[in-house]
Amino acid sequence: MVNPGKAVFLACIVALLMKVLLFDFMITDGQSMMPAIRPGTILVVVRTAYGIRLPWSGKYLLRWSKPKTGDVVVFFTPKGAVAVKRCGALLGEDTFFALGDNNRESYDSRFYGPVPVDHIIGKVLGIK
Repeated sequence: MVNPGKAVFLACIVALLMKVLLFDFMITDGQSMMPAIRPGTILVVVRTAYGIRLPWSGKYLLRWSKPKTGDVVVFFTPKGAVAVKRCGALLGEDTFFALGDNNRESYDSRFYGPVPVDHIIGKVLGIK
Protein backbone atom coordinates (compact mmCIF):
# COMPACT_ATOMS: atom_id res chain seq x y z
CA MET A 1 0.00 0.00 0.00
CA VAL A 2 1.35 3.42 -0.96
CA ASN A 3 1.51 6.07 1.72
CA PRO A 4 -0.90 8.90 0.66
CA GLY A 5 1.58 11.58 1.74
CA LYS A 6 4.30 9.99 -0.39
CA ALA A 7 1.95 9.75 -3.39
CA VAL A 8 1.04 13.44 -3.15
CA PHE A 9 4.70 14.41 -2.79
CA LEU A 10 5.68 12.34 -5.85
CA ALA A 11 2.79 13.77 -7.87
CA CYS A 12 3.93 17.32 -7.01
CA ILE A 13 7.52 16.53 -8.03
CA VAL A 14 6.37 15.03 -11.35
CA ALA A 15 4.10 18.04 -12.03
CA LEU A 16 6.92 20.48 -11.24
CA LEU A 17 9.36 18.66 -13.52
CA MET A 18 6.79 18.63 -16.35
CA LYS A 19 6.20 22.38 -15.92
CA VAL A 20 9.90 23.24 -15.84
CA LEU A 21 11.10 20.89 -18.58
CA LEU A 22 8.19 19.99 -20.91
CA PHE A 23 5.32 22.46 -21.08
CA ASP A 24 3.86 25.45 -19.31
CA PHE A 25 0.71 27.53 -19.15
CA MET A 26 1.06 31.30 -19.28
CA ILE A 27 -1.40 34.18 -19.14
CA THR A 28 -0.66 37.07 -21.49
CA ASP A 29 -0.40 40.68 -20.44
CA GLY A 30 -0.24 43.54 -22.91
CA GLN A 31 -1.50 44.25 -26.40
CA SER A 32 1.55 43.58 -28.58
CA MET A 33 0.07 40.44 -30.17
CA MET A 34 -3.49 41.69 -30.75
CA PRO A 35 -5.76 40.70 -32.39
CA ALA A 36 -4.39 37.12 -32.44
CA ILE A 37 -3.64 37.05 -28.70
CA ARG A 38 -5.55 39.35 -26.37
CA PRO A 39 -4.55 40.31 -22.79
CA GLY A 40 -5.56 37.59 -20.32
CA THR A 41 -5.33 34.80 -22.90
CA ILE A 42 -4.06 31.46 -21.61
CA LEU A 43 -1.21 30.04 -23.70
CA VAL A 44 0.05 26.47 -23.78
CA VAL A 45 3.83 26.69 -24.26
CA VAL A 46 5.81 23.63 -25.35
CA ARG A 47 9.24 24.00 -23.79
CA THR A 48 10.68 21.13 -25.84
CA ALA A 49 9.55 22.37 -29.28
CA TYR A 50 13.10 23.33 -30.27
CA GLY A 51 15.12 21.23 -27.84
CA ILE A 52 15.87 20.73 -24.18
CA ARG A 53 16.75 23.93 -22.37
CA LEU A 54 17.80 23.87 -18.76
CA PRO A 55 15.98 26.77 -17.06
CA TRP A 56 18.92 27.92 -14.95
CA SER A 57 21.58 27.71 -17.68
CA GLY A 58 20.15 30.04 -20.33
CA LYS A 59 21.28 27.68 -23.10
CA TYR A 60 19.96 24.62 -24.85
CA LEU A 61 21.45 21.36 -23.65
CA LEU A 62 20.24 19.69 -26.85
CA ARG A 63 18.62 21.47 -29.80
CA TRP A 64 16.79 19.63 -32.61
CA SER A 65 15.00 22.52 -34.30
CA LYS A 66 14.92 26.29 -34.65
CA PRO A 67 11.94 28.61 -34.92
CA LYS A 68 10.41 29.07 -38.34
CA THR A 69 9.07 32.33 -39.70
CA GLY A 70 5.58 32.76 -38.28
CA ASP A 71 6.09 30.67 -35.12
CA VAL A 72 4.77 32.33 -31.96
CA VAL A 73 7.45 31.95 -29.30
CA VAL A 74 7.94 32.84 -25.65
CA PHE A 75 11.41 34.15 -24.87
CA PHE A 76 13.50 36.36 -22.63
CA THR A 77 14.09 39.85 -24.02
CA PRO A 78 17.57 41.39 -23.76
CA LYS A 79 16.37 43.09 -20.54
CA GLY A 80 15.30 39.73 -19.08
CA ALA A 81 11.52 40.16 -19.37
CA VAL A 82 9.37 37.31 -20.69
CA ALA A 83 7.76 38.17 -24.04
CA VAL A 84 5.43 36.53 -26.56
CA LYS A 85 6.13 37.47 -30.18
CA ARG A 86 6.10 36.01 -33.66
CA CYS A 87 9.36 34.92 -35.28
CA GLY A 88 9.74 37.37 -38.16
CA ALA A 89 12.89 35.76 -39.53
CA LEU A 90 15.76 33.57 -38.44
CA LEU A 91 18.99 35.56 -38.79
CA GLY A 92 21.92 33.26 -39.27
CA GLU A 93 22.20 30.30 -36.94
CA ASP A 94 21.97 31.98 -33.58
CA THR A 95 19.43 34.85 -33.64
CA PHE A 96 15.87 35.60 -34.70
CA PHE A 97 13.87 38.78 -35.29
CA ALA A 98 10.88 38.99 -32.93
CA LEU A 99 7.80 40.91 -34.08
CA GLY A 100 4.52 41.67 -32.35
CA ASP A 101 1.36 41.48 -34.44
CA ASN A 102 0.23 44.91 -33.19
CA ASN A 103 2.96 47.10 -34.70
CA ARG A 104 1.85 50.27 -32.87
CA GLU A 105 1.90 48.68 -29.41
CA SER A 106 4.73 46.17 -29.71
CA TYR A 107 8.12 46.57 -28.07
CA ASP A 108 10.03 44.06 -30.16
CA SER A 109 13.21 43.50 -32.21
CA ARG A 110 12.65 46.79 -34.03
CA PHE A 111 13.69 48.40 -30.73
CA TYR A 112 16.06 45.91 -29.06
CA GLY A 113 17.45 44.09 -32.09
CA PRO A 114 17.78 40.37 -32.83
CA VAL A 115 17.25 37.88 -30.01
CA PRO A 116 19.52 34.87 -29.40
CA VAL A 117 17.76 31.58 -30.15
CA ASP A 118 19.00 30.32 -26.77
CA HIS A 119 16.66 32.85 -25.10
CA ILE A 120 13.57 31.02 -26.37
CA ILE A 121 11.60 29.38 -23.57
CA GLY A 122 9.22 27.56 -25.90
CA LYS A 123 6.73 27.63 -28.75
CA VAL A 124 3.09 28.55 -28.25
CA LEU A 125 1.09 25.45 -29.12
CA GLY A 126 -2.38 26.48 -28.07
CA ILE A 127 -4.36 29.59 -27.28
CA LYS A 128 -7.46 29.50 -25.07
